Amino acid sequence: MFRGIKEDRAVLYALLSFWICVIIFHVNGTRQSRETVGTHFTGLPTVIIDPGHGGMDGGAVSVTGKYESDINWDTAVRVRDLLQFTGFRTVMTRDRQEIVYPEDVKGIASRKKWDTRQRVEYINSFDKAVLISIHQNYYPSAQPWGAQVLYAQNEPSRFLGEALQSLLSDLLQPENRRVAAPVGKEIYILNHVNCTAVLLECGFLSNPREAPLLETAPVQKKTAAVIAAALYRFAGDEHA
Repeated sequence: MFRGIKEDRAVLYALLSFWICVIIFHVNGTRQSRETVGTHFTGLPTVIIDPGHGGMDGGAVSVTGKYESDINWDTAVRVRDLLQFTGFRTVMTRDRQEIVYPEDVKGIASRKKWDTRQRVEYINSFDKAVLISIHQNYYPSAQPWGAQVLYAQNEPSRFLGEALQSLLSDLLQPENRRVAAPVGKEIYILNHVNCTAVLLECGFLSNPREAPLLETAPVQKKTAAVIAAALYRFAGDEHA
């Protein structure tokens, strides 16, 4: 669909504006089931949306005092709703804030490990899927800011990761000079799934200016719109 970011920038800006309007007027952010199947178009991949952390694993804590898992959830719901509206079949790796653990799995570390493995098993049950894992970044210093995309170490994931990072910079953060990078070995999910997979660090919860914005509906909606644009480029260039 999109053959060149620079050449099609005007189209992307118009499409982004349309999608933001769609979200404002048509997406109510209601919490639905894990799987959302609407009218979807043949040829588009199933998109698996992973709201990072959850349950006893709250992730990082924002300078505002909010848990990363809550921000990830709110952002993921907006991504799900927009993608479903624009024709993708979407599923989520968790359908609520709480996670029900087996009685014999005790302690935060054990429960986090159990949950991570459950997510991988669920993701790998889908054929020809694309994984978008939603996270927030954190650093001991308050200076770092900006979105960062990590991708699984295969060619389709690299293509999607670079497209998403480029669109985030072009459309939302012109001063962001970060580049998409292959994921490290410490990120279990992206190293154990069989599909195209990227992890989006939406921004830094440790930055006092960026953190409050990451919690807002407008920023989450714009992030969802850019993810949709990247996925359409991915599908249109026959990487799906």
